[in-house]
Amino acid sequence: MRLGSIILFVAFCSFTAYYVYEPIPEEIEERWKLMLTNSFFRSLSHLADISELLGLKDYMGVMYFITLLEKIAPVSDEHVKVTEENFDGVEVVLYQPKHRGSDTDLRRAIIYLHGGGWCLGSSRMSPYDLLARKVVTELDAVVLSVEYRLAPAHHFPIPYEDVYRVVKHFLQKGVLAQYYVHPGRIAVSGDSAGGNLAAAVTQQLRREPSQQIQLKAQALLYPVLQALDLYTPSYQQNQYMPILPRTLMVRFWSEYFTSDKAFFRAMMANTHNNPESSSLLKFVNWSAFLPETYHRKYNYSAPAVTEGAAAMDGPSRSLADPRASPLLVPDAALRSLPKAYILTCEYDVLRDDGIMYATRLRAAGVEVTHEHYDTGFHGALMFTVWPTDFLIARRMTDNYIKWLKENL
Repeated sequence: MRLGSIILFVAFCSFTAYYVYEPIPEEIEERWKLMLTNSFFRSLSHLADISELLGLKDYMGVMYFITLLEKIAPVSDEHVKVTEENFDGVEVVLYQPKHRGSDTDLRRAIIYLHGGGWCLGSSRMSPYDLLARKVVTELDAVVLSVEYRLAPAHHFPIPYEDVYRVVKHFLQKGVLAQYYVHPGRIAVSGDSAGGNLAAAVTQQLRREPSQQIQLKAQALLYPVLQALDLYTPSYQQNQYMPILPRTLMVRFWSEYFTSDKAFFRAMMANTHNNPESSSLLKFVNWSAFLPETYHRKYNYSAPAVTEGAAAMDGPSRSLADPRASPLLVPDAALRSLPKAYILTCEYDVLRDDGIMYATRLRAAGVEVTHEHYDTGFHGALMFTVWPTDFLIARRMTDNYIKWLKENL
């Protein structure tokens, strides 16, 4: 009996070690912590697949457990006043410094957009709450965190439109005066899908001549910026990397546009482009916009264009919409954009999106600070809460806040 128990225990330990272990590059710090963290993400993903297959609950409905797990009720503390408000029909969490100088002292402001592939995430998650408080206290700034509606219940362009309404509402003289915000010191920022929304909103605002108050800066943290080519070198190199494997990113994209699984399959095969979107592939030609050091062993091949993709009218039109893929705008639309901070990670499928955008912005004359983390992985900035707190997250946060302090 004792021998049988020992055998079962050894078998269990062996299976657990096999499941947890992943061939993560040696360069990544705290590799075992990342393996353990990702084993939770993978387990939940497997459960979501099974649930959807059995017709119990859709994939993103199960994955939303990640959001619920870290969700909190933001409250004020001795340094930061926190209120939950409604800006033009959209929920926002507003963080303000409690202590003020004179009434003539106006503050910086950062409009922050959370990540989560447009399907997951919340401004009320503990990592975003911690980041907002740190920005408020270190910059004496106002932070506006937007609770936009999520796909698949709300497909594109609803999440974008929610964010756009909030930004337009906030950038009114009367609203800024209410929160003691300087109209010339406002930035929009976001991570991952939030970086996508931040870039898209920034572009749209600059296209409106009637918009009197403009953003001074945009800070994009490992942003997702295009849906046309899902086989860039970083998508290929990092397709099995923890936290955001290629399959999950493609699923996020497809769920953002439609719940039709045929579109997901087409995107997985990189055969989702139609004649309309194919005319914009020149803006994501990574052989031209990606420095050679990132080409690695990969050779450029333009994604296939299929007439069949045109049959999926809504999703196919969305592919070519710069509100969904900010990288697709022509050079002329980039020239008037505000200064940018772009953070990218080597071990991230979205690495090349950010690098190509930095390249194109610089070529258009925009001031760009590109901070690349050779040991970074997707989502690293948000891993600040025990037990998933990473040293690299602290460095990223410090450098991000330092840039805001110097440029806003």
